[in-house]
Amino acid sequence: MTNPVVIAVVLMLLLSLMRINVVVSLAVSAIVGGLVGGLNLMDTLKAFTDGLGGGATIALSYAMLGAFAVAISRSGITDLLAHRVIAQLGKEASPTQLRWVKALLLTALLLVSISSQNLIPVHIAFIPILVPPLLHVMAQMKLDRRLAACVITFGLTATYMLLPVGFGGIFLNDILAQNLIRSGVPVEGPQLPLAMAIPVAGMALGLALAFFTYRKPREYALEPILAIEPETVEFTPRHLWVAVVAIVSALGLQLYTDSIIVGALVGFLIFTLGGVIKFHESQDAFTQGVKMMSLIGFIMIAASGFSSVMNATHGVDALVQVVGSALGDNKGLASFAMLLVGLLVTMGIGSSFSTVPIIAGIYVPLCLHLGFSPLATIAIVGTAGALGDAGSPASDSTLGPTSGLNADGQHDHIWDSVVPTFIHYNIPLLIFGWIASMVL
Repeated sequence: MTNPVVIAVVLMLLLSLMRINVVVSLAVSAIVGGLVGGLNLMDTLKAFTDGLGGGATIALSYAMLGAFAVAISRSGITDLLAHRVIAQLGKEASPTQLRWVKALLLTALLLVSISSQNLIPVHIAFIPILVPPLLHVMAQMKLDRRLAACVITFGLTATYMLLPVGFGGIFLNDILAQNLIRSGVPVEGPQLPLAMAIPVAGMALGLALAFFTYRKPREYALEPILAIEPETVEFTPRHLWVAVVAIVSALGLQLYTDSIIVGALVGFLIFTLGGVIKFHESQDAFTQGVKMMSLIGFIMIAASGFSSVMNATHGVDALVQVVGSALGDNKGLASFAMLLVGLLVTMGIGSSFSTVPIIAGIYVPLCLHLGFSPLATIAIVGTAGALGDAGSPASDSTLGPTSGLNADGQHDHIWDSVVPTFIHYNIPLLIFGWIASMVL
């Protein structure tokens, strides 16, 4: 319990649950973890500040996406869609109508989330564009946004864990398989989805449970939602064509350059040059978008500094070695302990893609020593890396849904995104990942 990673992650989670700002929680926890890990104050601060630059690109990407989302909303397209849905519901919508519309809306969010990882690999870029205009519809239907957060997070995480296409190809083939091969485990492509199928089934069970947990109507005030909507939306056919050109150009450039910043910037400029946003209004529109996404960006920057301090303490290596020596040859306890360590590491770092390279070189020798099969080893390392991605205050998988669902300030990042996804995904992943390690 004196390990710097354990202390820092637990402290960060406790501070976040006490509603202390996540950026402050990350900074304080990083400093405490560094000091516990044997670094002096100056070395800890240097490691933290050196790591901040790693999150700068992501933070700027979020800011540009916010500006692009505001530009799309001012074109009137998403508002027109939302208003038509509301008009179809009417004031006297029957419970059956509401259930069908809720189901269609959540299904659409799930399909878009899944597609964002492979078919159109934009990752979380679609959320601040698509979700804020739908908040009015969600409020009219009294849809609990915690359920929407769980739906989006499932699409973002389960997809890359199971399907070796797009971001899944990066996670499964380029990161997980390559690290296992380098560590001495012969891995073939078809084995990866097979080994991860059982843990993903646990996530699917968690998603089904979320529909039951958050089935009751939840009230949201309309005033904050109306405040983020344009006062007057002039929708014309020309706006439609400008929006189509802007969205297609932004998507194409993002895929071509692998840069969200370039795509969103060009999209915003097309909206401005096309007359959707007047030149004298462009600064206000840009500022509104940046303001909407600023907290998310600062969290990503702080998380990068936190990760840098944890790496400097070498706390992960020490934690795994202690766990491995303490458990001896008990495969069941060893598997559970490795998964639990993966949960702690990923919740602190905030990225499963960054966790696998850290733990693979340490986990694989343990798995080989204990006699785990290649499939079981894949399941342990892959699940340990993914554990905590859903449920970490600093993860794209929770920050993304919050960026859209909290556009009006009525969706708390910790209690409405992090806690629900932790309960419904991390706990099932821990259980089903352990089962996979035992049966494969």
